[in-house]
Amino acid sequence: MSDYDFDLFVIGAGSGGVRASRVASAHGAKVAVAEEYRVGGTCVIRGCVPKKLLVYGAHFAGDLKDARRFGWKVPDCAFEWPVLRDNVLADVDRLEGLYKNTLDSHGVELIPERATITGPHSVKLANGREVSARHVLIATGAWPVVPEVEGAEHGLTSNEMFHLDETPRRLVIIGGGYIANEFAGIFHQFGSQVTLVNRSSTLLRGYDESIRDRLMQISTTKGIQFRFNAQLDRIVKNEDDTLCVHFSEGDPIPCDVLLFAAGRRPHTGGLGLENAGVEVDGKGAIKVDEYSRTSCESIYAVGDVTDRLQLTPVAIREGHAFADTVFGDNPRTVDYDCVPSAVFSDPPMAGVGLTEAQAKNKLGTVKVYTSDFRPMKNVLAGREERALYKMVVDATTDCVVGLHMIGPDAPEILQAAAIAVKAGLTKQQFDDTVALHPSMAEELVLLK
Repeated sequence: MSDYDFDLFVIGAGSGGVRASRVASAHGAKVAVAEEYRVGGTCVIRGCVPKKLLVYGAHFAGDLKDARRFGWKVPDCAFEWPVLRDNVLADVDRLEGLYKNTLDSHGVELIPERATITGPHSVKLANGREVSARHVLIATGAWPVVPEVEGAEHGLTSNEMFHLDETPRRLVIIGGGYIANEFAGIFHQFGSQVTLVNRSSTLLRGYDESIRDRLMQISTTKGIQFRFNAQLDRIVKNEDDTLCVHFSEGDPIPCDVLLFAAGRRPHTGGLGLENAGVEVDGKGAIKVDEYSRTSCESIYAVGDVTDRLQLTPVAIREGHAFADTVFGDNPRTVDYDCVPSAVFSDPPMAGVGLTEAQAKNKLGTVKVYTSDFRPMKNVLAGREERALYKMVVDATTDCVVGLHMIGPDAPEILQAAAIAVKAGLTKQQFDDTVALHPSMAEELVLLK
């Protein structure tokens, strides 16, 4: 008999926590997972999955117009936001049910309550019950940052954007990262006048400069407005429920909805980490070693709550590696090199490996190959919008160290190409591959 109620107690039933729970249980561990909100976490409930469904819905705005150039007699169409919203939320419910079924089928006890840490091996539930566990895994994810300014309570975060009663006539987005640019593209296509406001002069910091510059150029051409180097001062709610967003300098911007999309911070507040000596960094992220162990020997953490990459597939891999290491007698770590990422903007961006600037700083001498072209569909549709692919190559070894692109289906194309970058293939090996014609992806093996 164990000296503990559970071999593993997981706090947070998101992607990382669910994967860790079911794998640990498959290894024979007695597992419980506590979740105070809904099973599935940010990605399934209020993040990448419902947002990608909105992206699909938004694409019809352009597709319906383009269809006329391809011979289809498409009438003027009206968009009904409540239909898409309700269908998306219904699919979220479906996915949550699948996640619950996964936990149940693996014998994991789901506790729908908030849990806090009271010691290295003890957790207290919201109902006052205290349970013990040989190991505790924290997988509480991250939460949107809301600026501390007057009237901030009138703004929304990405969490609430999926539940709007109607699409706003005027939308102001505070932020310049992937969430800000994705929602800008979505609601612009839904008919909103979108203004994206950033406190710095740079959008999408960390992505290749040429690619992000192309996105801004295309977004501006479409009618999305930008304001840079703007410091938020206060938000005023008018008698008609509209808002006026004020800045330390420059004219205020009136709007119907204000979205805060200026980053996410690890969701560690009030978890009781201090009761077990779990260390966090200046941003509240839990410090962990390569095996996801915290400064407390019995407590681990995976996913966005740590000081590593905030990506769902990474959290899943971390949760799986943790379970194999602790309960499967198979110590494993996660390789964070060459992790691909995408921005589902309009058009989407994707990248893997080093940007041109990063490669020059790290390697010194690099070769850069690009293809700047108008996709075949855009040509016939009468769209001037151009795609841009960039390959960064180590000039000494001829190895491809980075691939970056913006254009239709860029994330779908990059996933396969990322394998080649991860494998360390050379530019010559790309060139030796016969092109698949006609396709946009063939540009990757025709770069000059």
